[in-house]
Amino acid sequence: MKKAAIKKIAVAASMFIAMGAASATAGEYQAGDFHQHSLYTDGSYPFMQVMAENANYGLDWWANSEHGGERNRDGNGNYWDDTSVYPINPILGDAEYSGGHQEMWRWQSLRDFVYPDIKMTRENYPDKTVISGLEQNVPGHEHCSTAIHQYDGTATAISEFEYRFDRSDDDTSRDGEIGLLGDVLSKTNDDKEDAILGVKWMQAMKDQGLGDAWVVPAHVERAWSYLIEDFRNWMDAGPDVAIGFEGAPGHQTSGDRGFSRGSLGGGTYGGTGFFVSQVGGLWDGLLAEGRKFYNFASSDYHNHWSTGGSDFWPGEYQKNYTYIDTDAEDKIQAVFDGNRSGNSWNVQGDLIDELEFTAQSKHNKAMMGETLVVKKGDLIKIKIKVHDPAEANNCPFDFENPSLAQIGISQPLNKPVLDHIDLIAATVTGNVPMSNAEDVVATDYQTDAKVIATFERRGGIDKDGYMTFVTKLKADQPMFVRLRGTNMPAGVPFETDEAGNPLADYEASDALYATMDAEELEAKLIEGTTIATNSKLDEVAEAYADLWFYSNPIFIDVVDKDRKHKHHKHHKK
Repeated sequence: MKKAAIKKIAVAASMFIAMGAASATAGEYQAGDFHQHSLYTDGSYPFMQVMAENANYGLDWWANSEHGGERNRDGNGNYWDDTSVYPINPILGDAEYSGGHQEMWRWQSLRDFVYPDIKMTRENYPDKTVISGLEQNVPGHEHCSTAIHQYDGTATAISEFEYRFDRSDDDTSRDGEIGLLGDVLSKTNDDKEDAILGVKWMQAMKDQGLGDAWVVPAHVERAWSYLIEDFRNWMDAGPDVAIGFEGAPGHQTSGDRGFSRGSLGGGTYGGTGFFVSQVGGLWDGLLAEGRKFYNFASSDYHNHWSTGGSDFWPGEYQKNYTYIDTDAEDKIQAVFDGNRSGNSWNVQGDLIDELEFTAQSKHNKAMMGETLVVKKGDLIKIKIKVHDPAEANNCPFDFENPSLAQIGISQPLNKPVLDHIDLIAATVTGNVPMSNAEDVVATDYQTDAKVIATFERRGGIDKDGYMTFVTKLKADQPMFVRLRGTNMPAGVPFETDEAGNPLADYEASDALYATMDAEELEAKLIEGTTIATNSKLDEVAEAYADLWFYSNPIFIDVVDKDRKHKHHKHHKK
């Protein structure tokens, strides 16, 4: 497969303050992924192979975040109790078995085996930033991508967190130990309240200066377990660590893309979950509360589509682009700071590879994740600059996009063309209504979120694939603005409605892609593509046909004209 070219924006990201700008911070948008799996847990490839592919597909940073609990094999697929590999059984804790082999608890493998492998990966790829993480089995919920940057260069914190707060870890061997924060270890991994305790523990570790952390819930609609008040409670418990969720799930060659139509909301919409893809949905509800809660994407890599799996390699299909301080002495900390800032966006299929999104008044300017403070009545200039790469992406097909062919558009699947960008806005009003636990699919969070402008490609072409769009808003009340963009025009059957909103992915799957003949698709593969099975080719074609990108928001705070601005920074580090 061809590797996607990764272009970076080398601009100065400023930390803006009211009525003026602070000193600029040099940096660039760098591509990353929040979680993937190897043979250490339920992945299908050795740990080091996954790390190599991460680098191969253009990622600059990633977190190795795999399930908690216990497993009977190491990162190369060897059983922990295989005496030819481990002459002395290395397993600690209560004895538990699977498939006739003793299992190692993840608290131990994270600390004693995975972390040394992560350090080796850092040595092998010195220009990459590799982070120690865990996909927590969350008490009372489903899964969450977590990560810890422990400042003493060990992995005792992520190990303790897994032991205490992962609902699949029922080892009791460490109960009574003195923990990292000076308290006594015990199991708190049963229900939603324990999940909140885990977030508080992460926040306390950061507050005590022992390290940094994030908790980013994954594929949040799949298990019908997250309500808007859950995310609110997490943010209240850990304002510096509960930074957002994976609104765009992995597993994009999994049936109806990401997760099945049995998931909350009927599955994904343009490969993005219901909470983010619906204008005025749960994410907009949180943003309307003024909460700095951000949207990310992940590969959730387990097994590649070419061998019958449900996944693309990390970076092959979905990427997060996070603004990273390239001058920072601690490169890992810079990734944590960048993701916490909200100055990031995510994209599928390399639809675009650069994005500049700013809001500017006469005196101030803000980027994604920042707050622009203006006087009531001021005009705000919204600027959007994107780059649509001309080269092919990683799609293994170059035949015409079947979804677009319905409306007479000829576009190769491996060379998508950005059709338009929507500017979405809503008033910041404070807490929106809580969900009704008996109706978690409710979409009315009583916001006024809507698409306030659509920028067509034909109106913004500059040169070499760059497009710039500018519009102005009048600042009447506190608000936020965010972007989405796609290669799909409005009114594409089975893909978008007449207003341009994405339709549920099962519609295109049933009508166009599930009926494709696997052998015919295999014959159309780009020369040099190697596969072990053709069983996933229809899902690969569907994923590459319908592409989207999403930005994180810019907040706009409006003050009375006679009220003086106070100098303050908009990032919380």
